Parts: sequence; structure tokens; C-alpha cells
Amino acid sequence: MQPSVRKKSWMNRFIDTIEYWGNKLPHPFILFGMLVVITLIGSWILSQAGCSITYMAASRTPGEPEKEVTIAVTNLLSGENLRYLITKYPDIFIGYPPMKLVLMMAATAFIEKTGFFGTFMKKYLLRAPRGLVTFAVVFVGVNSNLMSDAGTLFALTMGGIIFAALGRNPLIAVILGWASSSGGFTANLFLAGTDALLAGITEGVVKEMGVAVDINPAMNYFFMASATFFLSVTLTLFTEKVVCRMVGDGDGKVNMALLEEHKLTADQEKGLRWAFYGFLFFLAVMAALTVPSWAILRNAKGGFLPKSPFFAGIITLIAFFFVSTGLPYGVATGEIKKWKDIPRLVSAGLREAIPLLTTTMMAAVFIDMMNKSNIFKMVAVAGAEALRGANIGLLPLCLMIIVVTTIINPFMTSGSSKWLIIAPMIVPMFTMLNVHPAYAQLAYRIGDSATNICSPLQELLPVIIGMLTQYQEEGKIPLRPGETEHRKIGIGTIFSLTIPYAMVILLTMTAMLIVWLTFGLPIGPGIPMHIQ
Repeated sequence: MQPSVRKKSWMNRFIDTIEYWGNKLPHPFILFGMLVVITLIGSWILSQAGCSITYMAASRTPGEPEKEVTIAVTNLLSGENLRYLITKYPDIFIGYPPMKLVLMMAATAFIEKTGFFGTFMKKYLLRAPRGLVTFAVVFVGVNSNLMSDAGTLFALTMGGIIFAALGRNPLIAVILGWASSSGGFTANLFLAGTDALLAGITEGVVKEMGVAVDINPAMNYFFMASATFFLSVTLTLFTEKVVCRMVGDGDGKVNMALLEEHKLTADQEKGLRWAFYGFLFFLAVMAALTVPSWAILRNAKGGFLPKSPFFAGIITLIAFFFVSTGLPYGVATGEIKKWKDIPRLVSAGLREAIPLLTTTMMAAVFIDMMNKSNIFKMVAVAGAEALRGANIGLLPLCLMIIVVTTIINPFMTSGSSKWLIIAPMIVPMFTMLNVHPAYAQLAYRIGDSATNICSPLQELLPVIIGMLTQYQEEGKIPLRPGETEHRKIGIGTIFSLTIPYAMVILLTMTAMLIVWLTFGLPIGPGIPMHIQ
């Protein structure tokens, strides 16, 4: 008799399909290169067809009536444009707003390489009371994007170690650390690289449109900082009330040897004290630059909003903060022994920026060419006019963007790559509806965050599966209620838990957005709902 073959479930078939076609996508550098070629050819075809659109545009001079404006597709295969592309490419690349992120990445990597982030979070987690351990794992995970991918790895690794040491099911903590750090990565108490990168892309779109709107990395900060607490609460409750009962939570016997193994050393404790002194130094300098009425980071009227040198230089100030705390920590722990160790650590950050620089080489040209072709402008005008005629309103528009981004996200996990493509289409729609672009970016970030953990394209999936398999072989993962033998751990195991977590994250942040829009709460400093 032939052995029976178990038919795959629709979920497994769906996941296999995503994995197969997702792996067929080229590197972003190649992808944007292909889009450049398509844009050049498409502009020629559409220009030859005489594609254009006419609409009523508001005047930039207050008090003047609207005027009729016609936009036509520009042929990018003309000799004039090709000459522009050849001679101006260095300026297009260097002047691309997301290039500002290189400074942020260098500073973030500097403090990360000193070991400060890992030590600080380890101390925070190890000292959390047992009843608050789950909340602590989530809170650290949500804020771990300051450490980029290393933060995600840290969150799920330390979560598993601490749960195992407390006699709890490490499977729960690993998945929870993964869900909170990767699914909730867009939320943070501090401004992170994500804020600077997305704002830089938004700024580039707004600049091309010629709209006088303040764009800065902090324009979603109030919402995202609040989200860290809301997500920590909802994910904790979901874990304790649903997930723990579903997969089992261990016997609760504390393994003191494992806790002692990851206890901070004397040098690390000293490093944290010195880092705190560095933080006080940072606060003193910032007070001198901002508190006096004549402080150099205030605007001409002596304030900070809507524009000021403080927000214009936020990336530089964040870099200063990281160096002020990371440098004394590195000196105290011996990571920095000589002056040459400082540029060595900075160089490590610049090396991590190479993938960004590689993608930007083509992405900058794609955005520049799309703006010159007027294709996205026509799409934006048509979309805005349709939405205006339908009187859809800001909230339904934001919800539509969240849904679309949520669906796209598992197929294209790079947040910046998606925003590079989507921003030129939806940001103009918002501005034409007189809504600040920060709301378009916020809706995108909500959709871009939740379903990260549902993508088979994530590079950490093999790491998570290997980690959980090891815990299972060591007998630290208990049997699920009602089962007599362990399940084989694979991608299906991961997604069976991360999909519910993704729904919790999505519903939490969407509910927050509804509340924010209903009550007109500010989403960032100096960011009005409507363009003034």
C-alpha cells in the first residue's frame, strides 16, 4: 500500500505561494532600476497618447481664487531629459532627503557597538517583577527598533532566556519578542531611524510639489510614543489571557543559574552609571540651547513651533544624544580605550548604511523621474478628485491606506521601499484635500507595522525556528493542553501565533487613529490636521 499523503491546508498553500513569489522579487536596487526603465518608456508612450488632466488648484497667494491647471505627461526619453539625467545624477543622489539618515545610522550603530543598548535592556528585563515580566518583554521589544535588526534579535532572545529561567514557556516569549519588536517596530518612545527615513521620503515628495508644509522626523511622535504604552498593554493582555492558555505556560520553577549567567558585570554596571552622567551632560547642553528666550535653537519669535532650528536639526541632536551616552559607557567598559576606537565604531555604522546607499542610488532617480513625468501627479489628482467628489472624509481615507499597506506588506517587507513607491501617490492626495502629509505617513506606518511578522520573507524566521527547536529539545517547552506529544516547529508554528498578534497590533493602532482623528488630538509637535 502506498503511504497516504496529507493534503496541505489552505493556509500552508497560501504561505508557500507567498514564499515562492516573494523570493522571485529582485533586490531593491534592481527593482528600482527596472522601475526607472518602465517610467522612461511609459512616459514616452503616455506623452505620445496626449495624456493630461485638468483640475482647479488653490492659489498659493491667500485671498486669490482657484485657477484652472492642466498637467500633461512629460516625455522622459527626450534628449533634454537624458542630458539632465547624465549631468545631474550626482546632485539627484546626494540631494535625496533620505540620505540624511546616514548620520542617524552612524550614531545609532556607535552606541549599539559600545554595548550600551543591550546592557540597558538586559538590566531592565532582569529586574522586572515576575508579574510584570510579560509587560517588560513587550515594552522593550516595541522600543527595540532603536537597535535596528539587532534590537529585534535581542528582544526575542532575552525574552526566551528570561521566560525559561522563570520556568515559563520560552515559546511564548520568543514569539512575543518577535511580535512586539517587528510588528510594533514603528512605535517608540524615542525618535528612531524609521522616523528620519520616512520623513525624508515625505519631504522629498512635498518639495517636488512645491507645497510650503513643515516636514520633520518628529511629526508622528505624539502618536507613536503613545502607541508604545497602548501596544504594551494590549499585547500583554492578549498573551496572558489567550496565548498562555493556548500553548501552556510551564511549571513556574525559577532557574537561578540561568538568571545569574546573564547578570550584569561590574564593568557594565559602571558603564550604565557613566552613561547616565553623559545623559545629564546632554540635558545640560540642550537646556542651554533651548531654555533661554534667546537660545539658538528657538525660532525668530522665541518659540519652537511650527518651525524652529530645534526640529530642523533633530537628526543632529539625536546623534549628539547617542554619542553623549554611548561614549562614556564605552570608556567605562573598556570598549573604547584609544581615540582611534571612536572612528572605528562610527565606521561600523557607516558600513550598516551601505544597503541604504545602494538602494538609494536607483530609488532617487526613480522618484526624480516619476515627478518629472507628472504620472504620479496625474494619479494623485485623479484620486483626490474622486475622493473629493465622493466626500469620503479623512478617516475612511486613512483606513483605506492602512488596509492596502497591510495587504502589500508581507510581499514587500522593506518599509522604506514601499513608502518610496506609495508616498508620491498618496501624499499629493492628502495635500490636495488640504490635509497635512503627516497623516498620510501615519496611516502608512500603521499598516506597514502589523503584518511584518506574517511574512515568510523575514530573514530572522530560520533563527526563530532554530531557537524554538533547541528549547524544545532541551525540554523547556511544555506540551500544549490536551496533547501527548510535541508538534514539529516550523513556519506554520510561527504564523499560527504571529497572525493573531498582527491582528491585535493592527486593531490597537487603528483604534488609536480613530480616537486621535475623532477628538482632533495632535499626532506630532506643531502638526495641524489641515494645511494652514
